Amino acid sequence: MDQLKSLLGKQIKLEVSGGTIVQGVLVDFGIDIVVIYTGKEYLYIPHLHIHHIKLHIDPTIQITSPFPEVPLHNEETMISYRKTLLNAKSRFVEIYVIGNKSIHGYITSVLNDYFVFYSPVYKTMLISLNHLKWFTPYQKNITPYTLGNDVLPVQPTSLALQRSLEEQLKKMEGHLVIFDLGDHPMKIGLLKQVQNNIVQLVTASGESVYWKVIHLKTVHFP
Repeated sequence: MDQLKSLLGKQIKLEVSGGTIVQGVLVDFGIDIVVIYTGKEYLYIPHLHIHHIKLHIDPTIQITSPFPEVPLHNEETMISYRKTLLNAKSRFVEIYVIGNKSIHGYITSVLNDYFVFYSPVYKTMLISLNHLKWFTPYQKNITPYTLGNDVLPVQPTSLALQRSLEEQLKKMEGHLVIFDLGDHPMKIGLLKQVQNNIVQLVTASGESVYWKVIHLKTVHFP
């Protein structure tokens, strides 16, 4: 997206999947991710979820320089989605995956098509790389919910991690799972079987429902 060079350092407006509008200054971009400063925080947004970008100077929004230091900056190489996630490991971040719901915590591992996220609320989560809309690094010395570091230790999952989300779900057959934060009653149940990119889930009533793995956004285990 070399066309974005002309917008670098300027105020822009972009639309993200779900109809969300983001306004701010384009401070950096890579082959598959952009970095926006909103005047309050930095947003890292994968190209995958950007519908359109345009120059947009809103007189009601005053964003003056100098800006705070870019939290995940690497001057040596052009940024990328995967490298940025790797640089964010073990740092507190806020992520948006489902609608306008945010999840707070930190990344512990980055695999082929998903990453492992530790949340104080949901504990260990699997997040699809295809469905992360954006994430925001916390400022240093700030923790989620003002919790102390003593209750927020880095807790690498005890799961034997597989390279793909489908392979990881296969290892969890026979366990209770919650997909997409339980935004649908048929996304909570017993993970019965995973085969050919399809998950068989048995709900509390004993009914089987089949979900395509590619459409699952988050997975966590109660």
